[in-house]
Amino acid sequence: MSRIGKKPVPVPDGVEVLIEGNRVTVKGPLGTLDREFPSAVTIKKEDGQLLVERRSDLPQDRALHGLSRTLLNNMVVGVTKGFAKTLEIVGVGYRATKQGQKVTLALGYSHPVEIEPPAGLEIEVPAATKIVVKGTDKEKVGQFAAYIRSFREPEPYKGKGIRYEGETIRRKAGKAGGKGKS
Repeated sequence: MSRIGKKPVPVPDGVEVLIEGNRVTVKGPLGTLDREFPSAVTIKKEDGQLLVERRSDLPQDRALHGLSRTLLNNMVVGVTKGFAKTLEIVGVGYRATKQGQKVTLALGYSHPVEIEPPAGLEIEVPAATKIVVKGTDKEKVGQFAAYIRSFREPEPYKGKGIRYEGETIRRKAGKAGGKGKS
């Protein structure tokens, strides 16, 4: 058995779970999420907890067992607490500003990069070099943060670019300053 798949998902007060076959809808104080799960797993609600069971011991069913439980847990956590990803901007003149819903990034290009968050996500700019992406769906939060990071990924020589908070960039040595070929 999957160690993760065996663990029940606790359903806190104020969260409503609706199971229709393999489609699960979770409603909470921050919003509503719904997802279609594979037919290899069945989801049951018992005693204020959600249980995920698999149909067989085939390798693909075993893989889906733990994944389904984790996705279900992320849905419950998302509608109660929400998720956030913080990005740091490193580089001289690199900065972010927010006007209404849009965020404008100055990243050393000849033009500013304007980003508008998709439905269900929110962007905050607490400082000129910090961007926080918030939302209820962990997958969308991570994907949108990766999209923002893709505009100027950190380069290995000076470390300039957009990085996740706490991300370490492996730095490379520059040119060796020895004698050149003549």
